[in-house]
Parts: sequence; structure tokens; C-alpha cells
Amino acid sequence: MTGSNVSRRKKGFGIVILVVLTITVMLLVSCACTGATTGSPNEPVPALITRDEGNTGMNAGQATVADVTSYYSRPENINPRPGRGLPIFETENFLGSSLCAICHELLTDKAGNDMSISGHWRSTMMANGARDPLWQAKVSSEVKRNPALKEVIETKCALCHTPMAWHQAYKKGDKQLLLDHGFFSPRNDLHAAAMDGVSCAVCHQIQDMNLGEKKSFSGKLVIDTDTKPPERKIFGPYKEPVQEVMQKAVGFTPDYGPQTNDSALCATCHTLYTPYVDGEGKVAGEFPEQTAYLEWKNSEYGLNAGMRYDIGENPGQGRICQECHMPHSEEGSVLIARWAPPRTKPRDHFSQHHFVGGNVFMLDILQDNISSLGISASTEKFEDTKERTMRQLQHETAQLEIAGLQHRENELSATLQVNNFVGHKFPTGIPTRRTWIHFTVADADGQVIFESGRPFADGRIEGNDADENIMSYEPHYDEISRPDQVQIYEGVMLNTDNEVTYTLLRAASFAKDNRLLPRGFDKSSAPADIAVYGRAAADDDFVGGADQVTYRVKTSGFKGPFTLTARLLFTAVSYPFVKDMEKDRELPEVSRFMQLYRKADRQPQEIKAIRTTVH
Repeated sequence: MTGSNVSRRKKGFGIVILVVLTITVMLLVSCACTGATTGSPNEPVPALITRDEGNTGMNAGQATVADVTSYYSRPENINPRPGRGLPIFETENFLGSSLCAICHELLTDKAGNDMSISGHWRSTMMANGARDPLWQAKVSSEVKRNPALKEVIETKCALCHTPMAWHQAYKKGDKQLLLDHGFFSPRNDLHAAAMDGVSCAVCHQIQDMNLGEKKSFSGKLVIDTDTKPPERKIFGPYKEPVQEVMQKAVGFTPDYGPQTNDSALCATCHTLYTPYVDGEGKVAGEFPEQTAYLEWKNSEYGLNAGMRYDIGENPGQGRICQECHMPHSEEGSVLIARWAPPRTKPRDHFSQHHFVGGNVFMLDILQDNISSLGISASTEKFEDTKERTMRQLQHETAQLEIAGLQHRENELSATLQVNNFVGHKFPTGIPTRRTWIHFTVADADGQVIFESGRPFADGRIEGNDADENIMSYEPHYDEISRPDQVQIYEGVMLNTDNEVTYTLLRAASFAKDNRLLPRGFDKSSAPADIAVYGRAAADDDFVGGADQVTYRVKTSGFKGPFTLTARLLFTAVSYPFVKDMEKDRELPEVSRFMQLYRKADRQPQEIKAIRTTVH
């Protein structure tokens, strides 16, 4: 422990008891212990607990460690969770989410709905960004394939997946690496900080500097590592926050930060450029690996939204990232800290820390391996997050409809339209994701006479060229007339030799990018980093917000009426991506992921299904 930390604890006094209390609570939460105590039972809890909320049985300003331990040990107040507790650590510039959870857990709105910040967050991909076994496997694979760029790769990946550990190591002048003796190792001094993932103390310390500019992309967010506690700022969306509680307890001064209601804050990591190498291993440029923010800026949501806005104000006709991924409480205001001074007022427009996207597949793997991956969330919390994810996928992401239908001269013609509702391409993010149309036609006897895009249990798509040969890919279609033609919306990367690649550091361009465009997106003027590539660029029906594809099916020799079924399907991890990475299965991280992958449910998520009959 550094001298500054020792001094800080002596000055603040409260942090010692807070850590002791945290350890006690974590033991109770993780192990379902009862009656466990730490420290003197009459040891007072510092200014952290200053009033009774009406159901704790504590006297204002007089609560003790024993009082709080007793409160948290009651089953009706907090249920035991399997797996390890949230990481407990303190560095010069960051604190573990376990400390934040003391005050920001057990929150409710006026209707009694759970609004707990850490309770929602801990079962998300954000919280588990460092424990994600697919990410760890990919880091290991990329390093093996590009050993000369080991430090570049690990530093790039650590910036966004282990940001607290990265910034602390950078401040100390240490290497910011992951493998070997790096952050992945339990023996590393910053292992706990790394495994806390994208946590409270990093997002809420992001300074309002360079946001929305390229110099802040790829994880280049700015953290103030010079100001000493308790003057160092931690930002939130509310004006005039009560400051002294956090100052005394954890050494931060809460302050209003308008950047917390700005999509550009999310852009620091969700707009990522990676270097690529040529066939000789020399760096030849950089590749836009994921560009959700830039896609949003060129959408109806981004073009019509204020870049930032104060809580309660109308942001315009658009929507910022936080509105979809951190939806506001719907049932009245929320007291955002469990233990707070009497003058603290409940806050309207409370942002729930749901952080849902579409990645049900990896949530399943995390949930099924809570203990072995060292995850703090319970099975029940993962079920909640998966339910929210499916609700977003099925109700707020995309829609499938029939734009035209006719049957004449023994040919059935059906035009399907896919509408994109999200404020970026769908799917967005790292190009492992794909969505596609599974289309079938059955005759009067129920016999399927035509089928395109049938999913297999092992993750393949029937008819997809890439699933048969990963060096190939399925093109974009305006019309489909054969079962081996499939409309798949995806990004397919090319290396400098114009070969399909799944190695991120060989990706120099796109062979195909026909991911569904957001409304308002003009593909004719879009910058190259977010442009449309492949046949979709010349498809007049592929426009901002929608795509149309026509299916032509021969019906001669079959009896009607004919039943048409169309399903819009999605998976976060494509079969060829995994097949390519399996080449490095001798690596422990890859081997582990492959074992988890084989045991996982690889069926896609159904976003929308429609059925109709034609004579």
C-alpha cells in the first residue's frame, strides 16, 4: 500500500470502517453467513449513515457496524447470492464497486421497484467486461498471431475492458498488460481493479475533455489522477449534489457533470479503431472495428438530438445512448443513496444501470459459469438482465413485415421489409454479430417446399457460404430464389491481400457491410468508416431505417393455400468467427472458451416472426 493511501485512511477515518463493513457484507452476501461480525459491535459508522429511512430500525446518526451487519443479514433485505462478492480494493485513484454498493444498493422507486445500481449492473456485460471468456480468448489469439505487437494489442484491449487497472498502472509508469503476469493474473497488484470491469469509479470520473472527438475514441478517456482526495471530482447527472458524505467516506467530491448525459461519453470506448498489419507483419493503417457513436451521429437520433442535456429537459427529437441503455425510472423519483443526509431529495429521471444490448449468448455463458468465472451476480440477476435484453431485442430493435405478396403463374412472390429502430447499425459493435431472415413456405399439407436461412443447433446457418468455408461469405441479396441464398446482415472483414479474415489486426477493410442502417442515415454521403460495402451499396431498397428483399418460390406441383413464415434472427457470436479462433485452441484462454461454447445454447434469438397465407 502506498504512503498516500495510508495517509488518506488516517485522514478520512471512515474508509477503514467502510472496508471492514464491506468485507462483512460481502461475506454475508456471497456465503449466506448469519451472525458474522467484524470489529467492535459498538463501533460507530462514520457520517455514511445519518438517518433512518423508516424500516431499518436505526437511529439517525447513531448506527453501528453491528446494526448494519444485522440489517443486511435479514433475508427480507438482501438475498444470498452465489459466486464471489464484488471486488474490494482501493488504489490511489479508484475504489471497488463493493464500496459504492454500500450506499447505492437496495434502492427503490415510489412503487417499490428495484432501482439498485450495483444490483442491476453486476449481471451486465459492462460489469463482466474483464471476465468475459470470449474476450480473453480473443486477446490471447490476437497476441499469438501478432507476437511483435503484443504490447500494442494488450494495451489497446486493457484500455476499455480493464480501465481502472490500466489508468492506475499508467499513472505509476507500469506496463498496462493483460497476459502472463499482467492484469489477468491473481498475483498482479491490480488484478482486483481489472476484474471490476467497466465500473462505477471509472465512468463517473471521466472528464469533460475531448469527448466526441477522435482523440477521445479507442478508450482515450481522461481521468484526473493528479487531484488528491477528497477534492477529486466524481460526476453525476444532478445539479447541487450533497458532497460531504462521499468526501468523508470514499474521498471523492460529487459534482454535476453534463457529460454524463452525452452520447460522446459512451463513444470513448464504443468507437474503436485498431491497427492492422500487412502480410509481412508491418503496421499499415487502422481499422474502424466498431463505430456505434459515429453511426448514431449520422442517424435521425443523433442528427436531431442535443449532444447533451440537463435532467428533465427535452433533448430534442432524437435520443442519446443513455436513454435506451439506461432507461429512466417510470414510477416516480428515487432516493439515489441508501444512507444519506436528511436534506437529500429523491431524484426524478433516475437512470437505471441496465446496460442491455443484444448479447444473450454471452450472458448465458456467464450465468452458467458464475463460480468458475468468479462472477458476483446471481442466477436470478442474470435472468433479469436476459429478460431485459430480450425485451429490447423484440420490442425496440427491429421489425419484420410483408411489403408485397402475390401468387400467379405458379410463382409466389413475397417482399419482406426489415425496419431498424435503433440509433446505430444493427447489429453494431465488434463484427462477430449477425442477424438474418429465416423464410419458409409450406403447402396445404404442411410440407415445406422452400426454406432459406434455417439455423442449426451448432450455430451454423444452412446455405451460408461462410459456415461451410470461413474464407468465403454470403453476399447481400435484393432477390432470393434458391434455398442456398440467405439474407444475412453482417460485417465481413478483409485483410490487405483482399482475403476474408477474422483476425482483428489483419482487418484492413470490409468485403461486406450490409448491417441495417438507422433511420436518417444517408449511405450516399456516409464517411468511409461507417459506409455500406458490397452489393447493398447499390441496392435501392437498402436505405436508412429499412431494407427490402423479395423471395420468389416456384409452386408448380404443390397444392395451396400456402403458408409463409418469416423470422428475424440474431446471434452475438457467429459460427465462422469461433471456427477461426479454434485454430489457436492450444492457448488456455481459447481452450476454455471452446469448452464453454460447446456446452452453450447456440440457437439464435428470435427478434420478430410473422406468418401469412396466400392462395
